[in-house]
Amino acid sequence: MFLLDKIFSKTTLSLAIVTSITCFSAFASQNEDNNSDDIEVITVKGDFRQHNLQKTAASLSVLTQQNIAERNAQNLEELVAIAPNVNFASGSQRARYYQIRGIGERSQFQEPINPSVGLIIDDIDFSGIGSIASTFDVSQTEIFRGPQGTRFGASAMAGLINITTNAPSDEFEGKLQLKAGNYNSYGAGVVLSGPASDSVKYRLGVEQYNSDGFIENTFLQREDTNNRDELTARGKLAIEVSSQLTIDLTAFYFDFDNGYDAFSLDNNRKTMSDEPGFDTQKTSALASKFTYTGISVHDLIVTFTYANSDLGYGYDEDWAYVGISAPENIKNQEFAYWEYSSTDHYFRDRKTFTGEIRAVSKLGNEIFNGSTAWVAGVYYKQDDEDLLRQYTYLDSDFSSTFATKTYAAYAQFDSQLSDKITLTSGLRIEQRNADYNNSNLLVNDSSNIYKNITDNMLGGKLVLAYQQNENTLLYGQINRGYKAGGVNTDGTLADDLRLFKPEYVWNYEAGYKVNLLDNQAYLRAAVFYMDRSNVQAKSSKTIAHDDGSSEFIIFIDNATSGINKGIEIESAWQINDVVEIYGAVGLLNTQFGHFINGEGDNLSGRSQAHAPNYQVNLGLNIQPTENWLVNVSFDAKDDFYFSVSHDQKSTKVELFNASVTYLQKNWQLKVWTRNLFDRDYATRGFYFGNDPRDGYTAKQYTQLAEPLVFGATFDYQF
Repeated sequence: MFLLDKIFSKTTLSLAIVTSITCFSAFASQNEDNNSDDIEVITVKGDFRQHNLQKTAASLSVLTQQNIAERNAQNLEELVAIAPNVNFASGSQRARYYQIRGIGERSQFQEPINPSVGLIIDDIDFSGIGSIASTFDVSQTEIFRGPQGTRFGASAMAGLINITTNAPSDEFEGKLQLKAGNYNSYGAGVVLSGPASDSVKYRLGVEQYNSDGFIENTFLQREDTNNRDELTARGKLAIEVSSQLTIDLTAFYFDFDNGYDAFSLDNNRKTMSDEPGFDTQKTSALASKFTYTGISVHDLIVTFTYANSDLGYGYDEDWAYVGISAPENIKNQEFAYWEYSSTDHYFRDRKTFTGEIRAVSKLGNEIFNGSTAWVAGVYYKQDDEDLLRQYTYLDSDFSSTFATKTYAAYAQFDSQLSDKITLTSGLRIEQRNADYNNSNLLVNDSSNIYKNITDNMLGGKLVLAYQQNENTLLYGQINRGYKAGGVNTDGTLADDLRLFKPEYVWNYEAGYKVNLLDNQAYLRAAVFYMDRSNVQAKSSKTIAHDDGSSEFIIFIDNATSGINKGIEIESAWQINDVVEIYGAVGLLNTQFGHFINGEGDNLSGRSQAHAPNYQVNLGLNIQPTENWLVNVSFDAKDDFYFSVSHDQKSTKVELFNASVTYLQKNWQLKVWTRNLFDRDYATRGFYFGNDPRDGYTAKQYTQLAEPLVFGATFDYQF
């Protein structure tokens, strides 16, 4: 009860919603029927084995093609509000970083980053560079909440987002999609899929999307300095070499050539930059998956992936034009000519290679007297990143190289203790070796501490599941997750401060899943408690020099502990042939242990950044005839701290979205809107002085999310 009281203390709305869902569950349970034939089975594809979502003993959301269509989501960032306790941070054109249960990075500049939330697209690792997560021709997006130490290792300490695009089809099919909206937004996509021969199937999808963006640059008199120019191309081959061997090949090409001009000195959508920034990513990627079933005891799955990404990110640091503080342009003449002018640009070349060999036991070949199915595998990842930073106030360009090699071995056992009880135990041992160098390190440094940096990490899980009947699952689990340590980029730090250790989290979770009302409704609920140790956070130290001077340095350290706890609920009810309602609620309470941040402030006991106390999604589908579908949805999010370096917070927000679709056999026309009432809310925030017109007085600056957007989408299937 203490946990519930703490979480609900700030949100009457969430309490009312959870109470209504709980009452609905209690009422529906009295009318439960064991027939499961009418249930739409959603399959979880990102685990070692594919499972029915309702029978998966974990808290996860599966966002389907229907969810994408209902929100008209162009990118993952426009979709994740459906999932409880999932947030994202901007500071860029598209969201690159996501937070799950309050844990996750928010930005990256010149330092190397170890992601807390992984992003996988068709087996290819895009963790930390998720801006290219287009939803075009996506089959489903799975959001695993909590550490995934056994399956995914160091890239999934807080959770994982696994995106699966549509597979090649058995019969020829095609799709054409056209869209247009305000802010001069338009897009066109085409998909072709089918058999190339008796043993080869293919799928090809290409989409081009453009938008001027919702920023007006008043100095340049342009409305496209925060534009989107996004090309997505995917190709797939499914090859049946023999009855025992199949090969799946995937190729990606992304070219996102976007502008970045999002911060305003007046905290609105009107900027005055004379040198607007950019946020670009050009990625080529390949994946191959070999599945061999010719071994009597187990199937053998071998996967190789490679991705090469060129990323560019830059901004006008002063957010203004030369002359903004000229006497004729300011009221307070004391601040005349106080301005500065600079740009900050980052260019990254990232190459990632992964290889994995996995053995999955076959049905009838369980061990321990036939009670235990098993999985065992080895994993290798090589990640090389070169950075070039060009900054106005640097004497010369900053460059760095960060090369890592990861080796892992894992095993999982699913033991059937009885007809209804299953015990799953998993273990993953992982070693990461890293080399780091940059142009600012001490020339005479002979300690070599940036070479062969080795982290040995151990994660796993223990899950006890009770399948009460065909429709009801209860489970409890303990997970241990981790992420690798790292290196601070400031070469003047003492040796003992240059490296920081891996971070760990213990996750304790209980869940309940049930199908209700003659299988016309479902409920999924989980309560969790996460105990973080060696939290990687920005700390500070004043260093005294021999000449009597001192230097204040901010760096990353294993500065504190942390607690993240909460509740996650998802539910839906097909009331009749006409009306469906659905909803999700995430309740979250986070706090730091003893923690002095990089500014010297005591944040002990304070909430963590980008961790709202509640998130709500409610929706209604109405289909009065077979030709018309109306969707209305509501999103709400509590305020949250933007950072650990200051006390600035976002505002609470409530948003409405709606769409009306006219359906025919082979085509659909949809009119849609997001943020129907044009609410202003922020996805990133800072606190400092940057306006010469007020003498650089420190204040909050925010990057505003999308305003009212609307448009029409036409889909044609052939």
